[in-house]
Amino acid sequence: MGISRDSLHKKRATGGKKKVWRKKRKYELGRQPSMTKLSSNKTVRRVRVRGGNVKWRALRLDTGNYSWGSEAVTRKSRILDVVYNASNNELVRTQTLVKSAIIQVDAAPFRQWYEQHYGQDIGRKKKAAAAAKKETTEEGEAAVEEEKKKSKHLLRKIEQRQEGHKLDSHLEEQFASGRLLAAIASRPGQCGRADGYILEGRELEFYMKKIQRKKGKGASAA
Repeated sequence: MGISRDSLHKKRATGGKKKVWRKKRKYELGRQPSMTKLSSNKTVRRVRVRGGNVKWRALRLDTGNYSWGSEAVTRKSRILDVVYNASNNELVRTQTLVKSAIIQVDAAPFRQWYEQHYGQDIGRKKKAAAAAKKETTEEGEAAVEEEKKKSKHLLRKIEQRQEGHKLDSHLEEQFASGRLLAAIASRPGQCGRADGYILEGRELEFYMKKIQRKKGKGASAA
């Protein structure tokens, strides 16, 4: 029997069985789920569908475009891990990329943009900062030269951007670890991409609690 998306096989709201009075239709067909896996060996298949249209079935992906909503910036970033899925823990264990999965992405592209846009370092640990101060005189001179290259107009712009701007403490912690929590908003099995957005605010707090609770359960079970 093929996969079908009809409702003829379903029971009535009262619980009674319905008689199947016709055969299956082409427009009711279903296909095998793509179960897109997190892998560096990117694989996307072209699927011809009803009406001569095309779907792109991603089988293996490891990158996507992620949007940082509050800063209105999008960067291509590497997917590092699948950490939470509301529908099924098995999808976390098997590293399956689906819509609404909570993942960890590489923070480097966003850190580079932030440092360029606001002229401030983020996610640098104190030890790293202390080590940076002990640079050789040559490197120090090079940094001064770079600073000189910035025009007064650009410096004024950066100052204006810094006024009243504050980075969320949760995001700052994530930048320090080099991994940002994000949610997949696209459907990898339909469009062949794993794009999404960086979690912020109350949504970030919600998922951080969920992940922490899951870790606690795992530790107690062990």
